[in-house]
Amino acid sequence: PGGGHQDIPSHQLIVPVRYLPVTDVLFSVFTVTFDHFQILRAIGKGSFGKVCIVQKRDTEKMYAMKYMNKQQCIERDEVRNVFRELEILQEIEHVFLVNLWYSFQDEEDMFMVVDLLLGGDLRYHLQQNVHFNEDAVKLYLCEMTLALDYLQSQHIIHRDIKPDNILLDEQGHAHLTDFNIATIIKDGERATALAGTKPYMAPEIFQSFVSGGTGYAFEVDWWSLGVTVFEVLRGWRPYEIHASNSVESLMQLFSTVSVQYNTAWPKDLVHLMRKLLTVNPEHRFSSLSHMQTAPYLSDINWDAVYEKKIDAGFVPNKGRLHCDPTFELEEMILESRPLHKKKKRLAKNRSREASKDSQSVSVTVTTDCAWVMFVRHQTEENGLKLGGYYLNLSN
Repeated sequence: PGGGHQDIPSHQLIVPVRYLPVTDVLFSVFTVTFDHFQILRAIGKGSFGKVCIVQKRDTEKMYAMKYMNKQQCIERDEVRNVFRELEILQEIEHVFLVNLWYSFQDEEDMFMVVDLLLGGDLRYHLQQNVHFNEDAVKLYLCEMTLALDYLQSQHIIHRDIKPDNILLDEQGHAHLTDFNIATIIKDGERATALAGTKPYMAPEIFQSFVSGGTGYAFEVDWWSLGVTVFEVLRGWRPYEIHASNSVESLMQLFSTVSVQYNTAWPKDLVHLMRKLLTVNPEHRFSSLSHMQTAPYLSDINWDAVYEKKIDAGFVPNKGRLHCDPTFELEEMILESRPLHKKKKRLAKNRSREASKDSQSVSVTVTTDCAWVMFVRHQTEENGLKLGGYYLNLSN
């Protein structure tokens, strides 16, 4: 809804990739599969499914691999969101995003291989009682400003900016992740779906849902950024909102409750926060140019921010993995189909299927609606993009 995406017929959503409309030679050269990666350990769960650290066998480069069981995806009615996320991630790349590098599937799961950020997410650090100093949060604000400015240039509304979706790298720089409920709006379009995490959702999202108004646009992400910055600085959010709150009660809340700012904060910081947390989206700061006019950010060298030349005020401890250790135990003990046993399990299944029926059916993937394989190359010059493949024709 509100995104310009065409619905995909349900019977065409998940198609096993066995034969693709490219030659056998090209397929063998450019295919990427589960076997190309060594599984190191599970590190978390996300909207897409589970996440583990992997190492690509040929380059020895480390990534995060996100994977979701196909059957569970269908049962939870998450197929369209997953496809939308893949569609968006294939088209974007930015220094302050968690970027997609490969996507593929096997008989059981769909996979996305993305940047590995070992510094943990901001929610984890808040739960560990980390007290972020103002300089650290100021840099996060600037880095997320550049990320949102880029997404806006690509017509993308993220719709789920929150501490859980901001990951730190080992140097302490912030990266935005999780495009599961993101949407694309073209010039003049408005989104209308009630989407997001309630405590971080902008008032106009609820207003659109209640009154069927004109919808909303990029301004909602800047509200969410304001809520996130407030929370990381203070330890709690500007409004007391829970998932159980009704939409109607939230509309009343925004019209009657004023945000209480820390009296110890610099006046320029409070002024900027007021601009981000303005209920009327027409008066809200919602662009890089707006942010650059803020006195609080007048000393910022934006080129230095983009190039990560500004030292982070908080650097995660490199001697530990910043995630819940129970994820690894769940994968090893509780998971009925653990990832580290996938190769042996699939080989057994394939052998069983082959003995049942020696005649395999050729399935052609329609590239506009199937889960396509994707390989991101550093350069796409002299290359041809074909159904999610980048075929380098210069070699």
